Amino acid sequence: MLAVLRHRTYRHLFAAQAVALTGTGLATVALGLLAYDLAGADAGAVLGTALALKMLAYLLIGPIATALAERCSRRTLMCAMDLARAAAALALPFVTEVWQIYVLILVLQAASAAFTPTFQATLPEILDREEDYTRALSLSRLAYDLEALSSPLLAAALLTAVGYQWLFTGTAAGFLASAVLVVSVAIPKPRTEPSGGRWARTTRGFKLYAATPRLRALLCMHLAVAAATAMVVVNTVVLVQGVLGRTAGDVAIALGAYGIGSILVTLATPRLLRRRSDRQVMAAAAFTLAAGLTAIAAALATGAFDWTWLLAAWTALGAATAAILTPTGRLVTASAAAGDRPAAFAAQFSLSHGWFLIAYPLAGWLAASDMAIAAAVLAAVAAAAAATGLAAWPARDPVAFLRGTERSEPAHGSSGTGPKAEAGTYVAQP
Repeated sequence: MLAVLRHRTYRHLFAAQAVALTGTGLATVALGLLAYDLAGADAGAVLGTALALKMLAYLLIGPIATALAERCSRRTLMCAMDLARAAAALALPFVTEVWQIYVLILVLQAASAAFTPTFQATLPEILDREEDYTRALSLSRLAYDLEALSSPLLAAALLTAVGYQWLFTGTAAGFLASAVLVVSVAIPKPRTEPSGGRWARTTRGFKLYAATPRLRALLCMHLAVAAATAMVVVNTVVLVQGVLGRTAGDVAIALGAYGIGSILVTLATPRLLRRRSDRQVMAAAAFTLAAGLTAIAAALATGAFDWTWLLAAWTALGAATAAILTPTGRLVTASAAAGDRPAAFAAQFSLSHGWFLIAYPLAGWLAASDMAIAAAVLAAVAAAAAATGLAAWPARDPVAFLRGTERSEPAHGSSGTGPKAEAGTYVAQP
């Protein structure tokens, strides 16, 4: 997997992603402490609102920002977004009112909503070989998993020496380092230029998703991911401390089990995708998420749920989640011409995060009355999403990962006409 780091441009961009993620992790810890300072017992409500703003920024702002920036240099855009994120992070320690947190979080996440799809669309332009691109996707996913494990530890170590306000300085430093790394390399322009007016460019990615069977299926798979992730993120602390009566430190261990499961599958994904199709891997993972949530609901209802059971279930959910998230970039890349990829990745980023606006409150509201019912409802959501995705994804749909001369052909189950042609029909072998 590490062989892809021999590519200088990718190595710099991967380092930019890694340091920016570390900074984001520090900000997550610091933001909770800041919210408690300002709101006390209402800190949870503050963080919940901030999380909702984050998802709204991802859902609404990403495609708009990407469309507005399609005519400018990707390197310039990513650097500018890093600088905007750094400025917002530096301003956070000086806020005195809760509404100021909301404004700065909206700015920071709006910049991320423009940066991340652009970064994702750049990778297939600089990595010509399918094997290298798959390795890059696995490394990117691994960076997210390692950040989730390491950033809280780093924050805890720093808090023994400095106040939490200084963590925001670390966040800003991460974004500034990312900007420097992005500027240090040449990023190629898309091989084809986007066409149409501003509205057409804004909606191009959504039209592509609506017209492409495998992308509609991918969106269903991400609903299953959202259901499982919401169970873990929203309810881990309640399960560990409320249901099992364990300590706050065990909450971190439980989340670590989820991360370890994700890391193990992320490392295995490049080899797995050489033997199995994306459809086989992702569909199996989606049904595994549904089965895992069903088993959790049954264990809670029967009183069989214990600490060992939770660690095993969280590890399995993390592994299945990674099996869906890691190959996602391959499908989006193979489903759009080069000029359409920023719009396609923006739509993917927006739509996949939109599911969390449903899943997070659903997990929290249902768990407040009955945790077993919450797990059962989320299991039903995941099962329906997995079944719908599998049905929407044509069985004979081999992905052609093409380079050099882009071509778009209607694949099994598509007509090659209508919105698909405007958005850039997905690439498949006949």
